[in-house]
Amino acid sequence: MSEMSAAIAQSLVSMRSAATQQTMQLEMLKQNAKADQAVVAMLQQAAEQQQATLPTGQGGNLDVTV
Repeated sequence: MSEMSAAIAQSLVSMRSAATQQTMQLEMLKQNAKADQAVVAMLQQAAEQQQATLPTGQGGNLDVTV
């Protein structure tokens, strides 16, 4: 019976370890996503500021299909 108890305990420890690892990975993904969103927001802001300094007609979309 003690071998069976040890196997069960080892299994529980392994499952808890895997759950902790998954939780940590999820948190790291969330933090990376937030960092990426911040970079995108900064780039968009820089692009908007750069467009604001362009003369009229520059920096817009151009229809090249005609």
